[in-house]
Amino acid sequence: MNLYAAVIALITLTLLGVSLGRLGSVKTKADYLVAGRSLSAFVLVFTLLSSWIGSGSLLGGAENAYRHGFPALWQPAGGWLGLLLIVFIAPRARHFARYTIPDLLEARYNQAARVLGVVAILLTYTAITSYQFIGGGDILHLIFPTAVTPILGRYIIAAFVILFTAIAGMSSVAYMDLFIGLLATSTLVVALPVLIHLTGGWPVVRSALPTSHFQLFGDFTPIQALELFLPTCLLLLGNQSMYQKFFSARSEKAASQAVVGWIIGTVILETIIVAIAVTGSALFPTGEVAHAPREILAYVGLHAFSGDQAALSQPSGAGLHAFSNRNPLLTLLGALLMGAIFAKIISTANNWLFSPATNIVNDIYVRYISPEASNKRVLIISRLTVVLLGIWSLYQGLHAESVLKRALYAYTIYSAALTPVILAAFFWRRATASAAVASIAAGTVVTVTWETLTPHLPSVLAARDAILPALAASLLCLVIVSLLTRRPDAMHLASLGEA
Repeated sequence: MNLYAAVIALITLTLLGVSLGRLGSVKTKADYLVAGRSLSAFVLVFTLLSSWIGSGSLLGGAENAYRHGFPALWQPAGGWLGLLLIVFIAPRARHFARYTIPDLLEARYNQAARVLGVVAILLTYTAITSYQFIGGGDILHLIFPTAVTPILGRYIIAAFVILFTAIAGMSSVAYMDLFIGLLATSTLVVALPVLIHLTGGWPVVRSALPTSHFQLFGDFTPIQALELFLPTCLLLLGNQSMYQKFFSARSEKAASQAVVGWIIGTVILETIIVAIAVTGSALFPTGEVAHAPREILAYVGLHAFSGDQAALSQPSGAGLHAFSNRNPLLTLLGALLMGAIFAKIISTANNWLFSPATNIVNDIYVRYISPEASNKRVLIISRLTVVLLGIWSLYQGLHAESVLKRALYAYTIYSAALTPVILAAFFWRRATASAAVASIAAGTVVTVTWETLTPHLPSVLAARDAILPALAASLLCLVIVSLLTRRPDAMHLASLGEA
């Protein structure tokens, strides 16, 4: 256990060192918000990977895989399709070179679209940050079960994240992500084949689990698979954190190159995460982790590699070989796996906390309250905003338990409210300002009120998640209102660089 604590402490100190090391380079608003538009393709790949693969994958996705097997890949697969489409979006996004998505919404549409965009982003991003705190608290509780409760762990993680994020902004986030991405990628790639070998081989894993765990849909209906697929795909296509990374790139070419590496890394890592969770479900089918399956990756790192025979709840077919011939290198691998998960959660929380803070500063404070604010004042307000939003995210994290449910709620708000109008800004000249406002409002309202509405709806609708009705409402408003209102001014579109 001392080794696990030492790895976590070393990672925390390294992240703090990276943040403090970048502090001297932050002197202006552009330095803080978009790293001075200086990020190379190599740095971008790992900061994109680290911002995307966090608790949603490591906890929510792993929980889904523990319960349902490989059909859980429907959720990350939505992101994979989104990534393929982003190959065509990244250079255009860098060409716009704004600070935030609401910047883009006002430039393409109007001020009302900017304000509604800020509201949707705040609802989404603080919700996502909140379940990073849940995940980090779980990790600390697993390592220090008597000293740190899951709730206390959430407070500790929130303090870390707020400090790291406030120090140096995008520059801090990006270079922390570089370290974390390298650590997590190498550890996960090594851990999976070693775990399968220790379990007795892949045939043992298959024989210990239901056949449905290895089918295309498994326990899911096609509609349920679509409800996992769509929110992830649409969130990624409109993800402000991603666009801020593109805005931070040193060139359009660097943004395009980064997407290629991001696609490869995401497909590999998310498949490995699901495979580790599936293997873990064969090793630990009952017991403590069965009641908290979102912890399966960390549980594997803590117990499977350390040779904890007591943790093996049913040592039948799977698991007999897993606890023999233990050696210190395997324990170190388990500690590194736990550390990589912890670091990934920290990284993702940094990204999703930093992004809405830029909205408050750039889209509200600088835009409406103090347009002439000095760089020094903007930096002070930016750091204060990070602290306040971090506290609000922590409050949400203290009143939520299901990471998967929280993730799908957050993804749906963004997917329905913002992704359609963002893509229309890039690719549909006919989209109008009135339509964008109606689309954002419809997507947000339907998502937020869906659980309240479902008891009053027909059962065929009440059984559905919010994504399909919210997306339908958003798209209908965008298309119908655009066709019923005056075309955007051609000169205005030309000034934005649209063909």
